Amino acid sequence: MQKILDAILAGELGEVGNLPVPEFYRGVTLHADETEMFEGLAGRDKDPRRSLHLDEVATPEPAAGEVLVAVMASGINHNTVWSSIFEPLPTFGFLSRYGRTSPQAARHDLPHHVLGSDLAGVVLRCGEGVVAWRPGDEVVAHCLSVELHHPDGHADTMLDPEQRIWGFETNFGGLAELALVKANQLMPKPRHLTWEESAASGLVNSTAYRQLVSDKGARLKQGDTVLIWGASGGLGSYATQMVLNGGATPVCVVSSPQKAEVCRRMGAELVIDRSAEGYRFWKDEQTQDPREWRRFGARIRELTGGDDPDIVFEHPGRETFGASVYVARRGGTIVSCASTSGFQHTYDNRYLWMHLKRIVGTHFANYREAWEANRLIAKGHIHPTLSQVVPLESTAQAVHDVHHNLHQGKVGVLCLAPGEGLGVGDPELRARHETAINRFRVGPAND
Repeated sequence: MQKILDAILAGELGEVGNLPVPEFYRGVTLHADETEMFEGLAGRDKDPRRSLHLDEVATPEPAAGEVLVAVMASGINHNTVWSSIFEPLPTFGFLSRYGRTSPQAARHDLPHHVLGSDLAGVVLRCGEGVVAWRPGDEVVAHCLSVELHHPDGHADTMLDPEQRIWGFETNFGGLAELALVKANQLMPKPRHLTWEESAASGLVNSTAYRQLVSDKGARLKQGDTVLIWGASGGLGSYATQMVLNGGATPVCVVSSPQKAEVCRRMGAELVIDRSAEGYRFWKDEQTQDPREWRRFGARIRELTGGDDPDIVFEHPGRETFGASVYVARRGGTIVSCASTSGFQHTYDNRYLWMHLKRIVGTHFANYREAWEANRLIAKGHIHPTLSQVVPLESTAQAVHDVHHNLHQGKVGVLCLAPGEGLGVGDPELRARHETAINRFRVGPAND
């Protein structure tokens, strides 16, 4: 592994394909025999530091259409949090079902699960039939894994019945020194960014693009007012940038003054600190409080000069969904994914049906959407929202912090990269955007 890393750091990328691939590599794993370790505990009391391991695992051989990548950096997403606490289900069920679909997929059905749905790195080996990439290419990966044996996936790859999220519903993910991906997951690494910055955007940037910009999502247009929950977080921070770039007005909902300041550094002017203003959308575990919906809606109109949101960018789920449906304008759209506070949504359907609103479900992005989202990063129109970087050995602690919302933006992980700041290939483009690239690195995260 050290020889591979030395060649990458020396810029001798053409030599990478000639170097031997190690038989084992380090990866962040779950163990199948530990899936009941948190039985009886509430979700917030489940500690990823107990379930996540840094193990030596066997290196898979890339099959037809697959690529083995030396991972320089990766990132923490909420799906890694869910995996680590075995919610809503242990991921080994996903691996088992996938493994039954083909001999090639059977390699994923193992007693350990290497996690991670982001990466930036260098191609090491290509399987049979891979023509778009070769060893030495600098790449990032999106997390959509599909088989495309069914006609439904050919108009929109997200509709493939065998659609899965790599590193969550498949094995050999990006929180590791090596990763196995399908060749069509790869995209060019943005040349002006470091390894850790490049790895930060894949999942959340593509997800935000489909939710807001795509014709499969909310169809954002100039002049729209967009309510963004968790606007300084991993997903919301990309949504905020896209709304601003699209000539629309974001109303950013955050949970602390520090996070409000981050939104203002992105260029947002309308910010609601939900903690400071004390919104309590639930009276108790079973009962929501419509008075709080109305108070929240009045605050939005106060900030916007009387406008209700054309679009509500929804990802917290259970905690906020009733309020989201209520505050959206007549004919507006609530676009939903993730449900990080709970998957069971309850809302008053009168405000949907009688006011002609739409709820649109979205999940990650199709190939084209992921490519377009990465192109915005590469051109410097959207910037990574990296706030913190940890070594691979500290991944479990980082996942714990994301689980408890002790972060802002994205948390990056150095895998093979020995330190931050490496991998920049276009310093001139970087210099033009240096302030924007680093705006999430200013000041501590504080919930």
